[in-house]
Amino acid sequence: MHKQLAALLSFAVLLSGCLMGPNYKKPELDLPKAQEEDYSVFTKEKWWEMFEDPVLNALEEEALLNNKDLVSAVAKVEEARAKLGIAYGDQLPTLDATGYAQRIGYGEHSSFAQYNIGLTAAYQFDFWGRYRRLSEAARAELLSTESQKDTVRLALTADVANYYFSFITLKEQVDISKKTLDSRRESVRIYKVRYKNGYSTELDLKRVEAEMASVEASLAEYERRFALSQTALSVLLGRTPREIIESKFKGTPLQKIKVLPEVPSGIPAGLLSRRPDVRAAEGLLIAANANIGAAKAAYFPNIVLTASGGYSSDQLGTLVSPSTSFWSGGAGLILPVFQGGKIKNQNKQAKAVYKQMLASYEKSAQNAYRDVYDALNNNQYYRKIVLANQAQTDALARSLTLAQKQQDAGLIDILNLLDVERNLLNAETSLAAARCNQLSALVAIAQALGGGWQEENIAE
Repeated sequence: MHKQLAALLSFAVLLSGCLMGPNYKKPELDLPKAQEEDYSVFTKEKWWEMFEDPVLNALEEEALLNNKDLVSAVAKVEEARAKLGIAYGDQLPTLDATGYAQRIGYGEHSSFAQYNIGLTAAYQFDFWGRYRRLSEAARAELLSTESQKDTVRLALTADVANYYFSFITLKEQVDISKKTLDSRRESVRIYKVRYKNGYSTELDLKRVEAEMASVEASLAEYERRFALSQTALSVLLGRTPREIIESKFKGTPLQKIKVLPEVPSGIPAGLLSRRPDVRAAEGLLIAANANIGAAKAAYFPNIVLTASGGYSSDQLGTLVSPSTSFWSGGAGLILPVFQGGKIKNQNKQAKAVYKQMLASYEKSAQNAYRDVYDALNNNQYYRKIVLANQAQTDALARSLTLAQKQQDAGLIDILNLLDVERNLLNAETSLAAARCNQLSALVAIAQALGGGWQEENIAE
């Protein structure tokens, strides 16, 4: 019995059939001419280390450990890997142990016991490749889910860097405003004394007070945004509600963050192989292509091989003996005859989904090259803006020194001095914002190039 069962199972497993549907072919895209340049600083796993800021490095590591979106993305990968295991299991024979004991009666006094133990094996013969296509689709979906996790990781690390830079920029703008406010308060104090003693008009005093109030309003706005940046950063780091409320960050001064002196300007080669969002879109495209074959296989017969064997007896004591053994084997065939158009529409659906995934893949490629092109351009322009703002700030700082001397000598009135102070405040806060934008442009390059992830092997 055991030999017959083993032979039947071996025959089923060794049989091979054809695969329905088209094999996947990578779509051809109209790509720009790529240039081979060194972008390794942006594409390495811990790309944020290019800023050489230990505070940022620590925040990134904390986010990678605790961020809830990333935890969810990792769990989705585990789910997809389990689905692949299920799909692969559908291609293998099943073997179940069976056993039962029952008493059967006829009439009022006639009854007998029945005992049975054995094994039942079944194999759904994948002659048309339906289950192999479904397994192929599941493997591609796992690839896509892995890449989606990498996309979440990349977005998370970029957000942490950007929120951190925003945090330290707002801190600097708060400090600049506080310094200016102290100067305005001193001016108000002086002009109150001068007005009281008849050396200045009430108009001058009110103008100085108005300028002080303006700085107070600006300071309050910067402090509001500064507080929001702390809570936003705490959420990215995955901190608890209590920690969100109590978190206090200490950042490196904005001027001490390293800015790369040179950044390549050409479009890098092999961009699509680095972008996890593009790989995720291609994974869904591969899965949709495989599902076309699985849907097409539904038109053909479904062949099932079964075998069973064991022992059956009406006496428990003689259950396991050569005389009570049995075995059986057979094959079944199910051929769809009328399905109300279900199979036809399933095939239409599969092809429509493929068209959607193809459009999504092509769009992701477009976005990838647009992102890297825009990021490289922004980097160049923000460098120019920083230089211009720095020159403006230096000139206004010198102008303020001269204006203060001239105002003390009575050569200019308070309006001219206040105008220079106001322009200097705006220039200093604008310079801080420009430096933040310059750092964010470097972050955008790393994100556009798909930095910060490592490709994992997908189990067959």
